[in-house]
Amino acid sequence: MSLISCYYKIIVLKNNTTEEYKAVIKVCKELFLKKTKDYGTAWRILRLSSITDQIYIKAQRIRSIQEKGTQLVADDINGEFIGIINYCIIALMQLDLTETDLMEIPFEEVETLYEKHYQETFNLLLAKNHDYGEAWREMRVSSITDIVLMKLFRVKQIEDNKGKTIISEGVGANYQDMINYSVFALIKLTL
Repeated sequence: MSLISCYYKIIVLKNNTTEEYKAVIKVCKELFLKKTKDYGTAWRILRLSSITDQIYIKAQRIRSIQEKGTQLVADDINGEFIGIINYCIIALMQLDLTETDLMEIPFEEVETLYEKHYQETFNLLLAKNHDYGEAWREMRVSSITDIVLMKLFRVKQIEDNKGKTIISEGVGANYQDMINYSVFALIKLTL
């Protein structure tokens, strides 16, 4: 049983996006902070393109399992969506940090950065959810996976263009969208 499944057994949530979202992020953040205690901020060495590729690996594995209907490695899809969320938050943190910032960031500062990017992404979710009327609840998880992959290809193209866009959102907005879609997938997978 995954962390997210365990958490949902404790809290009974139904069609309350705010509470469901916060429950998912709580699990993601707890895992992220535990890994930070184990590994520190080793992720600081990664260039943004490497983080994007790590997210791609996770999203592609999800799609592969969805298409094949089986898997050979025990790690479940929920864990991959959690990984996408946490790597997207790492990417957003890296966008804020510079090469002159410390490689090893104090734990409390990492927690503050995580909370900052979660809150900004959550605020975006609230605005979009208002406008779209919770259309995500009618989506298939496989479609959510495809949208995450599409967003990854967009980010890769922007990275290949040295971050320049003519009319499109930048990479930060795409990482935020991937977080929100991954949260939606986890909500759908655990209800």
